[in-house]
Amino acid sequence: MEYDFTNDKKKMYKLGLVFVGLLSIFVFVKIVGEARSYRFIGSNPEVRSAISVSGKGEVFAVPDIATFTYGVLKEAKDVKTAQDEATKIINSTLSFLKEKDIDEKDIKTLNYNINPKYEYIREACTAYYCPGGKSVLTGYEVSQTISVKVRKTDESGTLIAGLGELGATNISSLEFSIDDEDALFADARAQAIKEAKQKAARLAKDLDVKLVRVIEFSENSYDPIYRMYDTKVYGMGGASPESIAPEIPTGENKITSGVTITYEIR
Repeated sequence: MEYDFTNDKKKMYKLGLVFVGLLSIFVFVKIVGEARSYRFIGSNPEVRSAISVSGKGEVFAVPDIATFTYGVLKEAKDVKTAQDEATKIINSTLSFLKEKDIDEKDIKTLNYNINPKYEYIREACTAYYCPGGKSVLTGYEVSQTISVKVRKTDESGTLIAGLGELGATNISSLEFSIDDEDALFADARAQAIKEAKQKAARLAKDLDVKLVRVIEFSENSYDPIYRMYDTKVYGMGGASPESIAPEIPTGENKITSGVTITYEIR
């Protein structure tokens, strides 16, 4: 009996067509599914059930930077005299700061002003007439304000006392900060996220649901709480040569991060 190869070829051909058809359908369905998923890129698909939890993290650190300002104010009949007197004090304070190893990049002039000074003068009134007054130029005022960044915080008191002895005035706005805050913010955020995750897990267990995925995240970070001082409290601002360097505790700064996480649930 002769074997019919032609019939087998027809069967294999038909099976091949069926396979190709099924493969085409599978590929088409896959492509459609992928295309639909692209609609949700950059946006949240409709979620029927969700829960939101919050977390808070705090990090405490000792400040390693102290910043304060001081100024010089001089008055004279003419601009040159006022400038010379102010410059003499400013130059002496800058030399003092450099002797204390304060880097030039940490010394910055915030403002320099020259202003005329006027006095309102009115002649004496008589029984029948009261003449008007007029503004008379009496001199000039020169002022300069400088900001100083101290990287050895324990020397802040000595610097403030020394500047006062040299004739600096308006020494104020002393505050303490941290040079590298990013790492501390990251630690606080990690604590906040961990707390939020723990809350979400407990809540899902209590509700007898499952956490599917994160659909929203937000964060609120809070700047450190600076310890601020007005050096006038210590008797500074044009202090006498006998001034004693004030003790200035730095304390601790607190960096806080708060997060809110929203989960899809089933």
